Amino acid sequence: MRSSIRVRPASRVSGGRPVRSLVGLALAGAAAAAALTGCSMEDATCGGGEYPVLRVGGSGSACQPDGEEPPKGYARYPEGKVPEHVGDKWDTYWSDHTLDKNGKIIKLKDGQ
Repeated sequence: MRSSIRVRPASRVSGGRPVRSLVGLALAGAAAAAALTGCSMEDATCGGGEYPVLRVGGSGSACQPDGEEPPKGYARYPEGKVPEHVGDKWDTYWSDHTLDKNGKIIKLKDGQ
């Protein structure tokens, strides 16, 4: 006697569409949404609710909570020259530059 039960392949869902196509479509949609909303895969310089500060007279930086002034020995980056992501243009620039005690941009000497 023949059975009347039909088994569907695991790679298909109702309607006959391959699961692979649906997964690919979902991934493509997520990538497009990330690109359109400005999401980045780069590491941010600071976390949410923080801003980066620069060590005065030497190399180094830190993250300061929004609304608080930089700690002693640190200053805000000059406007328009604030690093946003690790390895971006300004992050690289500030690896060998800093501010002096008067707020003037200076080039660091080796080992500073």
